[in-house]
Amino acid sequence: MSRVREVVTLQLGHYAGSVGAHWWGLQEALFLSNSPASSLDEGIHHDVLFRTGKTLQGRETFTPRLILMDLKGSLTTLKQEGYLYEDTKTNIPVAWKGTLTTHQQDPVPPSPILEARDQPEGHKPPGSDVASQTPPGGKQLPPAKPLASEGPAPTWSDFLRTPLHPRSVLTIREYNSEEEPGRLEAYGQGEKLLQEGTYLEDLEDRLHFYVEECDYLQGFQVLCDLHNGFSGVGAKAVELLQDEYVGKGILTCGLTPVLQSSIPQRNFYRLMNTVLGIVHLASQSSLFCPLSLNGSLGLKPEAPLALPHLHYKASLDYHTSAILATALDTLTTPYRLQTSAISVSNLAETVNFSGRKVAEAVAAIPFPVAEDQSLPDALCSQQPSTVWSSLSSCGSHGDAHCFAQSVVLRGIGKQQQVSNTPPGTEPKSVLHVCETGQEVLTRYLYMVSPETLSTSLLLQGPCKLLAPYPQFFSPFLNKHGFLAEKPLYAPAKVDSIPVLAAFRSSAGLCRTLGDLYRALRRMDLRRWASFFSAGVEMEDLQEALDELRTLSHCYQKDHSADDSDEDAD
Repeated sequence: MSRVREVVTLQLGHYAGSVGAHWWGLQEALFLSNSPASSLDEGIHHDVLFRTGKTLQGRETFTPRLILMDLKGSLTTLKQEGYLYEDTKTNIPVAWKGTLTTHQQDPVPPSPILEARDQPEGHKPPGSDVASQTPPGGKQLPPAKPLASEGPAPTWSDFLRTPLHPRSVLTIREYNSEEEPGRLEAYGQGEKLLQEGTYLEDLEDRLHFYVEECDYLQGFQVLCDLHNGFSGVGAKAVELLQDEYVGKGILTCGLTPVLQSSIPQRNFYRLMNTVLGIVHLASQSSLFCPLSLNGSLGLKPEAPLALPHLHYKASLDYHTSAILATALDTLTTPYRLQTSAISVSNLAETVNFSGRKVAEAVAAIPFPVAEDQSLPDALCSQQPSTVWSSLSSCGSHGDAHCFAQSVVLRGIGKQQQVSNTPPGTEPKSVLHVCETGQEVLTRYLYMVSPETLSTSLLLQGPCKLLAPYPQFFSPFLNKHGFLAEKPLYAPAKVDSIPVLAAFRSSAGLCRTLGDLYRALRRMDLRRWASFFSAGVEMEDLQEALDELRTLSHCYQKDHSADDSDEDAD
């Protein structure tokens, strides 16, 4: 049996909670699937991110090794301590014999988008009407509530199907997610929360709880809102991880939803939070990756990303977070496999050399391939620049030089991995003479990027989907996520999809980071004194701008006109 190399995950912020809710659901869908991951050579080791435990009644549980921070009012119907470990007997008075008066607060009404069904089809054990969710080792999970396709926008706790440990949720009560005056909107506000006091102590205690039970901790995953004050929370949290757990890998993702605010103050605050977050999170992490479906992260965001086979609503965090979670689930598979020797640190080192601590995430969701099509045919039928789309608000830089990349393609079965060209037939390309699917993928990456240091991984198992994952797919997709020649008469319920995703150290990041530098450099920062009253000094932002400019220069393939543009500013 392979050794478990545990990872602890931090989710900091409301949008991070949305991405995390879908991500845990995707992993749960995999170990609930009819074909166990252990039956595949490249099976994912779920104990890397999940931990076993027991309730007060002795029932085994399987929960994420997770610490989640969000504002009060964001949990809706979810209890902070969860439901797995509550003891109903403690609520029964046994000694008092006098008159009892009950004071009960009205519960938060559940979201109307939650359907009455308790479980997706196909998961009922014999002799029971309640679905049994059984991950590896026989640990039981409670039933989940799928989402209906219509209704008001849900919060992340509405579509969280995975039970959490009582030590997972840490609520910040100084700020409110709904009230305008109580917003956590500035980087300095977030920094102060973890500089001293109870939140820092609580975070340290929860970290020690998870870390001390690990046999071999390989590192941390941090999902952090980048556009608001959680940018500062994330910076202090990652600094704590680096100081206390020296040598452990830290993979940090800065998350930004598709924003449509036209309020100047919010746009300027978002830009400054983003710049400070990128600089500080990148410096403290092994690898930092911005994730967003915005066209850009600048002062005036461009139109959201259009994905050819997804009909998603950019205004719904429920939709956009599902897309980012799908990419993240694929990107992180190299250090979660049962047979892999790659760790979080190893993955970061494949793309972060020469000071390039920021990586771009790209993905094809789903990867466009027909059910009867071979991988060589699927790759040859596409233009290299359109195989994937940037999920890091880097725009279209398909022709930009890439220094290094870590690529994962999943959902290509054994029979599809190589060409089925009859013997004696002239091969269509060099890909059609490869003997293994891994060789096909490796040669393809070399063909399109011969100067790029590429590591690649090909997996047979697809990305499994369960409710409440949104069904926002093109009518050209069948239930397994493969392309059909014509739209299906009745759109299929998609149960799984093939996915291609990569971390890339691309020259396109030079322009992306440089644009943020130039946008903030042109601003009269004195107009936004309220931002600096939260704790960040003007000199701190100027220093961060200098660091951002230096960071952007790390991605120059050769000297360009950017320097002259910056000097002219």
